[in-house]
Amino acid sequence: MLNQYRRYIQRRSLGFLFLCSLTFCLWLNHAVLIGEVVRAQTPDAGQLLVQQGVENYQVGRLQSAIKDWEQALTIYKDTHDRASEAVVLENLARAYQQVGQMDKSIAYWDKAIAHYRQVGDVQQVGRMLIEQSQVYNSLGQPRKAIALLCGVLQGEPQEEPSKEVEKNSDCRQESALLLTRFSKDRTGEAGALGSLGEAYRLVGYYDRSIQYLESAEKIAPKGFDFLVLNSLGNAYVSRAELWNLRAESAKQSSVQKVDEFQQKSKSDYQKALNKFQSSFEKAGSQDNQVAQIRVLMNLIQFYYRTQAEPTQFNKAVEKALALREKLPDSTSKVYITVDLANLPVVTKPVSSPLTQCPLQRQLSDEQASALLQDAVKVADNIQDSRSLSFANGARGHFYECRQQYEPALELTRKALWQADQKLKAKDSLYLWQWQVGRIFNKQNKKSEAVTAYQEAYSTLEEIRSDLLEADRDLQFDFRDVVEPLYRELAQLRLEIAEISSIEPENRNEQLKTALETIDSLKLAELQNYFGNDCVISAINNSKNPKELLQKNTAVLSSIIFDNRTAIVLNLPNGTQQVEWINEKREDLEKEIQNFSQFLRDGDKTISDDNIKQASQKLYSKIFQKIENKANLAAENIKTLVFIQDGFFRSIPMAALYDGKQYLIEKYAIATTPSLRLTASQQLNRQHSRALILGVTTKVKVDEIDYPILPKVSSEIKNVQQLFPNSKVLVNSSFNRNNLGKELKKTAYPIIHIATHAQFGIIAEDTFLVAGDNDKLTIKELENTLRQVNGGLNSVELLTLTACQTAVGDDRATLGLAGVALQVGVKSALATLWSVNDDSTFHLISAFYDNFRKSGVSKAEALRQAQLKLINAKKIDSLNDQYDNPAYWAPFILSGNWL
Repeated sequence: MLNQYRRYIQRRSLGFLFLCSLTFCLWLNHAVLIGEVVRAQTPDAGQLLVQQGVENYQVGRLQSAIKDWEQALTIYKDTHDRASEAVVLENLARAYQQVGQMDKSIAYWDKAIAHYRQVGDVQQVGRMLIEQSQVYNSLGQPRKAIALLCGVLQGEPQEEPSKEVEKNSDCRQESALLLTRFSKDRTGEAGALGSLGEAYRLVGYYDRSIQYLESAEKIAPKGFDFLVLNSLGNAYVSRAELWNLRAESAKQSSVQKVDEFQQKSKSDYQKALNKFQSSFEKAGSQDNQVAQIRVLMNLIQFYYRTQAEPTQFNKAVEKALALREKLPDSTSKVYITVDLANLPVVTKPVSSPLTQCPLQRQLSDEQASALLQDAVKVADNIQDSRSLSFANGARGHFYECRQQYEPALELTRKALWQADQKLKAKDSLYLWQWQVGRIFNKQNKKSEAVTAYQEAYSTLEEIRSDLLEADRDLQFDFRDVVEPLYRELAQLRLEIAEISSIEPENRNEQLKTALETIDSLKLAELQNYFGNDCVISAINNSKNPKELLQKNTAVLSSIIFDNRTAIVLNLPNGTQQVEWINEKREDLEKEIQNFSQFLRDGDKTISDDNIKQASQKLYSKIFQKIENKANLAAENIKTLVFIQDGFFRSIPMAALYDGKQYLIEKYAIATTPSLRLTASQQLNRQHSRALILGVTTKVKVDEIDYPILPKVSSEIKNVQQLFPNSKVLVNSSFNRNNLGKELKKTAYPIIHIATHAQFGIIAEDTFLVAGDNDKLTIKELENTLRQVNGGLNSVELLTLTACQTAVGDDRATLGLAGVALQVGVKSALATLWSVNDDSTFHLISAFYDNFRKSGVSKAEALRQAQLKLINAKKIDSLNDQYDNPAYWAPFILSGNWL
């Protein structure tokens, strides 16, 4: 199933430069303004410079235009001609946006807006705010755009929007939308509504996006309708993708909504197609070739996503190629040309054409090469370093795919130099650094390859937050577009560490850096899953938290590559050891998925012997060599901490079997996404108070029936007795408002939640079942926990019982660790799948009994509780079946294990 999901992700999108390079929605007339500066029949020096800049701008020589206008700006400042100065400020803001220098663009918009506010020109203030908001949209900062356009980010992604968004009484008085209405500027109002629609699409609020765009469509003046239709097409595609993803999540979670979600996706795809086709026709009727080709590029992406018939796809490509010939030289033409040259055939798409080689190009190599040469020529003619960098980089990639490494390296180095000029184009810089690394690696120049990869990695780390906060499409594509860089660098370093002649100090450094690289990937994955940059803010950022690594603790990290998997052991004395599982990723993943299914079915259909046989096989692959070579017994290792990668997260390591014992019988076990995400402080547990939440009745959420959990009442009473100063919110009293009030009022080191839960492969499908047939989404839980009395790090333990993750997808387990670690909760205890609530009652009771004992770590407290169930046949009060791993293995301790 995971492979199907990954293939689905790969089909979703092609990273077109053209669509990324343009302002997302050019709602207002961006023709450069010169009328206001011409005040005499004989133009002065400033007016001549402005006119010259306009001419350069119109033929694509943006840097020359900027130079002209900056000189004019100096003249108008000296002569105190504020009106002409404001016009030049606007022109410079637009030009800097076109060359990718967004910080300067924003600064010039600020100055222009300040001028128009000072002179009381409300209409111009509104319009300038709209244009500035579009810069923030293109930067991937739609929340800032929304702040300018309206001021309030309204609702949640899946919350039903208001039926009357046109009124927008919640918008700030100084927001662009209200200013356009105050000045009765219908064109500006359409622009504000359309830009809001684009911003909400980028945030992922697709229903609200569509509503704003439909409102814009109603009032858009003639000549702007094709823009609205194109944006609506994009919004419907984005919502269709989300429905598709939710259908995948529903399949893996056994939620009976797959057909409904698939039908909604199909409907939105059809709406998108209709909007794109209407937009193309209207742009054609107005002879707007740039708009036409923009729609065609959207249609080409659409055909990839929907696996359209090759005939449709081919026609769209042919039309785009013909229109490209008619375009004047510009940065847009460069990006269009690169995109068209890189197209794979529709039946064999790739997710990132600038980093992956297509199995088959849409165009012949001769056609593609000619297009790329023309892109370089156009970029050179207009003297635009940014687009020239992309053109040369794309040519380098073309030769890389043809295995012609010398010209590939030469062109890529040109692209690097052009990207690294004063433009600071780091969003392209890392691509070419990565490309140099790949080329060196293919030439077996490992040292040079590592240097280039490390430079790319460092650049990407600087801009990763901006990338992940950008378009939700990029968040969905993270694994295919960006993740390979991290893995390829880690693999290179591990391969160097394997060289027999390497110095021990260098070997340890290579291993350490490989682990840090994957650690950064884990942080990015959490960021990607939750869609923000809050993960790191509340957590110890130390790369080596020594206080966690006590003398009896070993850390094991799994790192998955295509053809083999590394298991890296770190011992307290600094010793590091690597063992390899020499199996293809797909084969190992299938074996682990089968074992996970065995465990889930162990209480029903799978015999103990079959489980032990499958478990022992995995034990020999994953752990046996490490255990024997490192002699963990002699090292007196008592606790194993696993930092798992990918599909390894979906199995409980406690259930590995060595032929005589389960791993949990020899070691206490914990997991953490990253040591940097693991807080080290501990509290006095004997005097802890708990906030206890639960649902004991039958409930219905999202049309799904959740049965009564008979033992939850007993579980809640037992936890309350163990922690007498506790507060209980059960059934109707368990809701987001009461939870928020209680956490603000009182500090609770322990939060215990006994209810049904669902962790999906996207955060939108992750929630806890609350009282009164309601739910608490993971985002709502996160926001509520951020309000906790005593600060973010005051919660020692978050326990979730009776929960279930989305079976078969390793992203779901990010929900387990992520919801806690996202907000600074030190540890989380939860289950990988739904567990019999009677066995859960006994295990959780034993865990808390052990937890309260002085000197017992949380990992050891869980181990002893699990051992109690393993020995069920010897304990009269327990069902004999509870010794089966299905009952005790799914309990996972994540985060601080001390």
